[in-house]
Amino acid sequence: MKIRRLLATAVAAAVTAPAVLLSVTPAFADTKPAAQTQDKPSVAELEKAAAAAKKVYDEAVAAEKAAYAAVEEAMSDTTPLAVAWAAARTAAAEAAAAKDTADQAVVDAKAVVENLPETATEEERDAAAAAVTEAEAAAAIAAETSTAADAKVKEAGKAHDDYRVAAARALSLAREATKEALAAKTAADEALAKAKEEEAEGGEDCVPEARLTTVVTGLPSTVVAGTKVDFRLRVTNGTGATMDEVYPFVYVHATDKSGLKDTEDLLRLQWSSTSSPTWHTVDNEHYIDAVSPLKAGAHADIKLRLTVDASAPAGHGVTFVAGDYFNEDGSCGGSPDLQEYDFKIAAAGSKPGTVDDAKPGKTQSRNPGHTAQGNASATPVGTSTGTLAATGTSATSQLALASGAAMAIGAGAVFVVRRRKADAGA
Repeated sequence: MKIRRLLATAVAAAVTAPAVLLSVTPAFADTKPAAQTQDKPSVAELEKAAAAAKKVYDEAVAAEKAAYAAVEEAMSDTTPLAVAWAAARTAAAEAAAAKDTADQAVVDAKAVVENLPETATEEERDAAAAAVTEAEAAAAIAAETSTAADAKVKEAGKAHDDYRVAAARALSLAREATKEALAAKTAADEALAKAKEEEAEGGEDCVPEARLTTVVTGLPSTVVAGTKVDFRLRVTNGTGATMDEVYPFVYVHATDKSGLKDTEDLLRLQWSSTSSPTWHTVDNEHYIDAVSPLKAGAHADIKLRLTVDASAPAGHGVTFVAGDYFNEDGSCGGSPDLQEYDFKIAAAGSKPGTVDDAKPGKTQSRNPGHTAQGNASATPVGTSTGTLAATGTSATSQLALASGAAMAIGAGAVFVVRRRKADAGA
């Protein structure tokens, strides 16, 4: 529901290219001409795609489970191929033993012939020779049987090994298919979630509300590195109606004196309020917890604490403030402009003496007709001149941000972040 997203991305780009106007992320902006812009899939289409991706993933998981079971079965000694291989080895062993017996029978038969006495009759000699011939024939058959059994062992072993390898390969392919299906499912789920979020955010046109004001007081015009300063933000509902939820927006950016080096990571911004008196770090979208509700004509004060790391170089800083509101009936809006407060950062150990409070600078307008400091056009990228309504954008969903470097030295390059309605371009 928060409108001013991706601010850090815009600033990072600003430091790199401080004179360029950008629209940040396709989800929030569209810089292509209408003729080149492809229609986004609807939520219903994305739901169908997500369901299909889930089905494919579920089937892939089942296939992987089956492949794993097949590997376990292939590695078992009870599979038909394993049993056949074991039987072949047993038969080969028995054939080898039979061959050994037959070979020994030949040796024994020949020994009988050699040991016949000289007194042996012709019939005895013929019988001994016949025994050798018979033994040799039996040995030859046993040798052939053993060779055939050994061949069957190799054949059965190869079939068994091939079966195991095939099962392992099938499992590897199944796992890869599951991984790819999961990636597709994750992408489909994320696309659907993003579309639903955009639909929820873009369901109502947020409107600019200049009477929702944000004012900073007590921020020194010079802050010394290695110190912390406390100041206040007052959010005022100047309208005649209660705002159910008001989100104060506070962002602090800094660079060195050249304006080229981003030193934002050396700054820490915290907040505290009457309802939440402990110190909290401002979230990564630069919002403070909602004031809920903020009645007509009422205001809320937020304590702010800025800590500048002692290693921060001398340079320039800028604080941007604004406010967004959301009502239970779905209406929403916010400050049409960002209010800026410039300050200097002095090197650690500096003695600046008494300094005045930072004064509000020129607000960063989101009106296409506005011209920023340094004559850099602030017209949103991808829009033509005219009213915001004519562009199909929501006024409060735009964010004009000068780069930290340009803001601090007065160049005033403006960055525009526009969030289109969920059905923009339809």
